[in-house]
Amino acid sequence: MALGYVGVLTVRVEMPWVTNLKEKRALVRPVVERLKARYPLTVARLDGLDAHDWEVIGVATLSNDYGWVEETLRMAADFIAREGEYRIVWEETEISVLGGEEEEDGEEA
Repeated sequence: MALGYVGVLTVRVEMPWVTNLKEKRALVRPVVERLKARYPLTVARLDGLDAHDWEVIGVATLSNDYGWVEETLRMAADFIAREGEYRIVWEETEISVLGGEEEEDGEEA
């Protein structure tokens, strides 16, 4: 029996028209902050921090309900897609099972 589920959403956004880091941060950071405030998620800018035209945003959540994790990550992906002035190049969602492995004698592994 699973103890819970960890869901991770990774999204790469591109802004080829942006010419400097300050301009890129002005587009990406407000979306990240609003996402954190609106949903029960951990959100981070993961990669591309020194690039002026792309960035990878990571989102994570944890629950004992698989459907809730899946739906929350879908809402986060939709939010990222509609709120920013950038182009989404790819997104990946992964949901992992926590716990649930028991040994034959009833003790946890």
